[in-house]
Amino acid sequence: MHAQIVLFDGFDPLDVVAPFEVLHAGGTASGGSVTVELVSAEGAREVVSGTGGLTLRATAALDPERADLVLVPGASGRVSEAEDGPEEVFGEAAVDVPGAAPADVIDQPVPVLIGRTLTTGLPALLRAAMDDASVTVATVCGGSLVLALAGLLEGRHATTHHLGLDLLDATGAHAVRARVVDDGDLVTGAGVTSGLDLALYLLEREAGPRIAHAVEELFAHERRGTVWRDLGPVPAAL
Repeated sequence: MHAQIVLFDGFDPLDVVAPFEVLHAGGTASGGSVTVELVSAEGAREVVSGTGGLTLRATAALDPERADLVLVPGASGRVSEAEDGPEEVFGEAAVDVPGAAPADVIDQPVPVLIGRTLTTGLPALLRAAMDDASVTVATVCGGSLVLALAGLLEGRHATTHHLGLDLLDATGAHAVRARVVDDGDLVTGAGVTSGLDLALYLLEREAGPRIAHAVEELFAHERRGTVWRDLGPVPAAL
């Protein structure tokens, strides 16, 4: 399985690094049957995150024809407006580091950063990935909103950060309040730390439970939550 993890200006680093490490370790544990790379819609470039100007390098262009898995992170930035003091960023404080990144990325509202992806070549590439039944598309946190706002999740079951569930639902997706949602060739994760759980689940699904368990032990992390699927009886009210 070859995985491409997408970088875009303002991405959340934890959404990217946690799945990258899990999948990379899975590749080692499986003797190379899993490979992973960082990509962008524009090709190889330095990509500035929304967290303090931290920059990661995309080594290639997003190419759904080369990928078995395309993973889209969310954005890191302000989620509320305030007159004074640092803004809250999905559990972190925004850091203003002069010169660390362009002003149009650092400390910007998350909806703005996600909305800007719609003006790039990313939506067309993601549509190509979604249209290819052999490609699994996965998201962490607000990554599902990138897809949803591009009109790619109508009628699909998905999750996102709890603060974005109403917006996700408003796009025509079926928003599910779960840590990981498996909708076949679409697998989505909730808040930022769910990237670990989502990647471990994908590793189990694609490489087998023994490989996933070995990586769990390596990282001293036990997967949280039940993976939600649209299967079984509808539960009665509790």
